[in-house]
Amino acid sequence: MPAATPAPASPLPAWWSRRPPAAGASVMATGILSVALHQTGHAILSRIALALACVAWLALACDFLARLLWHRSAWVRAAVTPVSLCAVAATAVLGTRFAAAGRQTLAEALLALAFALWPGLLYVVVRHWRHGMPGSVFLGCVATQGLAVLAATLAATAEAAWLAHAALVLFWLGLLLYAVAWTRFDRREVVRGPGDHWVAGGALAISALAGARLLAADGPVPNLWNDDDFTALRTVTYALVALDMAWFVVLLVAEIARPRPRYDVRRWSTVFPMGMSAAAMLSVSATLDVPWLEVPGEVLLWIAVAVWVAVAAGAVRHHLADGPPAGVTSRARR
Repeated sequence: MPAATPAPASPLPAWWSRRPPAAGASVMATGILSVALHQTGHAILSRIALALACVAWLALACDFLARLLWHRSAWVRAAVTPVSLCAVAATAVLGTRFAAAGRQTLAEALLALAFALWPGLLYVVVRHWRHGMPGSVFLGCVATQGLAVLAATLAATAEAAWLAHAALVLFWLGLLLYAVAWTRFDRREVVRGPGDHWVAGGALAISALAGARLLAADGPVPNLWNDDDFTALRTVTYALVALDMAWFVVLLVAEIARPRPRYDVRRWSTVFPMGMSAAAMLSVSATLDVPWLEVPGEVLLWIAVAVWVAVAAGAVRHHLADGPPAGVTSRARR
């Protein structure tokens, strides 16, 4: 008997399979802009960004399931790459914004989901680290510090010392992961990277934000840190902000010296560090009473908003050019 002809692949899953995992950075970028806009009192813009981040997060979840159901081998290959940790970081950032809005139950659920994803993904990703990696190698630090930020935020609200101490462990682990990732990072990416090289600075920014949130929890949670702990946290947080500012200058100069204007999905990983730097400066300014950081924090926020608009416009043009296959379009017309 002649061999049966295999059924043609469904065009919708094929279209889903072309959505790169790095697109998860769009949730991180939009979510942190919502956080920073909320910090500066721009409530309407913050809610718009939150709504967009929620839609993007749901799309990310659908993409995760689509790959798992229809392209499992591709899903497994993607899971071992650093960008798979965008799922953890994006969920934690979204949870942090909901915590700021007073939606504690939802924020706690997102923390639980992010924490459930984190150890397995981190383990397989770190096992595949090698020398000469792009800036996405720092996503191990970003995901871990994202959990620390959300846990510390919820600890202050719930007055839960155990959650604050868990966040502190994540904070130090995140810094360790940054140090190891630095030894794997290809420094040449600073002048040739397509956008994710900015995560080298963004990881420091989210670490500074985690430090600020841990220090802020000291008031609502009685006797949380002793003098030595508080001093160490404050010193490290100051240092992280300074290093983040230095990285921002280096990366900006590199972009000016060697412009890379073409759209790449990894440009969302440029927006995220900009927004995170703004949020970190604003948080450190408020928590540690450093008023001069407020102005650069707000300036960085609006720069990040402008870059977000530019990248979003590029994404729309790109996806219109790379729309769903003809089978999907023809079915939609019936």
